[in-house]
Amino acid sequence: MTEQRELDPDALKMFSFGIFSKLEGAVTAGMIHLGDRLGLYEIMATSIEGDTSESLAAKAGLHERWVREWLHNQVAARIVTCADLGATAPVFHLSPEGVAVLATPNHPAYGMGMFHRLPQTMGALNAMPEAFRTGVGHDYDSHGPEGAVGIERSFEPWNQNFLIPMVIPTLDGIHKKLTDGARVADIGCGSGGAALLMGSTFPNSFIDGFDISKFALERAEERKADAKVSNVSFYDPRDNPIAVDHSYDLICTFDCIHDMTHPTEMMKTIRKALKHDGTWLLVDIKAHDSLELNVTKNPMASLLYGISVLSCMSSAMSEAGGEGLGTLGLSAVRAEAMARDAGFTQFKKLDVDHSVNAFYEVRP
Repeated sequence: MTEQRELDPDALKMFSFGIFSKLEGAVTAGMIHLGDRLGLYEIMATSIEGDTSESLAAKAGLHERWVREWLHNQVAARIVTCADLGATAPVFHLSPEGVAVLATPNHPAYGMGMFHRLPQTMGALNAMPEAFRTGVGHDYDSHGPEGAVGIERSFEPWNQNFLIPMVIPTLDGIHKKLTDGARVADIGCGSGGAALLMGSTFPNSFIDGFDISKFALERAEERKADAKVSNVSFYDPRDNPIAVDHSYDLICTFDCIHDMTHPTEMMKTIRKALKHDGTWLLVDIKAHDSLELNVTKNPMASLLYGISVLSCMSSAMSEAGGEGLGTLGLSAVRAEAMARDAGFTQFKKLDVDHSVNAFYEVRP
């Protein structure tokens, strides 16, 4: 039996500091959510001369005292800048980088999606004790319609900028097929951004989007009507199952396989749905093959494991017998092994640079 060492006062101070720095991050994340929800970042992004708490409150139609305290949090967290904190009326600015991440929805670095659904994500804490006891989690619709919008805002900025010019050309022969007219399935389509983008870019092709979130599908139908795209359709696979008649030229899964209760079964379905010369574009979270590698190689591992408990793994275990891959559960090695077990013979990692995702071309 290992003898427990005596408590080290200095180590105690550092441990306490580390713990409360996590709480600071959580509270500041809430302040980022408020800044986004109240439009404060967008206002600051347009103000070249900067804003005092009074001018920002006036522009936003908000109470100055609340805005002042929010700004104090933001400058203390080094999210906004201030050249003279000692001034009677300090002037605050957003840096160009802050504008990109916090206030430019079409920029690939835009990061407000996860903060948009932060209340819903953290609200899942209330359901976690029961999930830990029973082993059964909760699907994405448990986060309500704002959860679907948050997912949309998280992933679409990058997709809208790079899916067509960067990713599609890396897939052998796919650009020509899409141009000439192909049948495409976007499984786990969410609110339909990628499906609608492909549909509008390739009018000769037909895209079927599948998702089990009623909130995401409602949003997808609204966006389809706004976009006036006629070659895209959306389905709940529980009502309209994915056709397993080898009829699809391209099947896409964007950041969803690790969320599924039965990903092994889904991969077999994808194999049966693809033509014999078809392509599966598998996009999923970058992950390593062990806890040690994830912790030592990924500085965001603690965030991703936490999000897994509250969202991804919870979804993956939202039915009894769910496989529960979780956010970091689909490494390249595991994905290839599962794909080959499902009947695929070709698996290639694509040369696509993304901060979070890995991209694979999988073929029969």
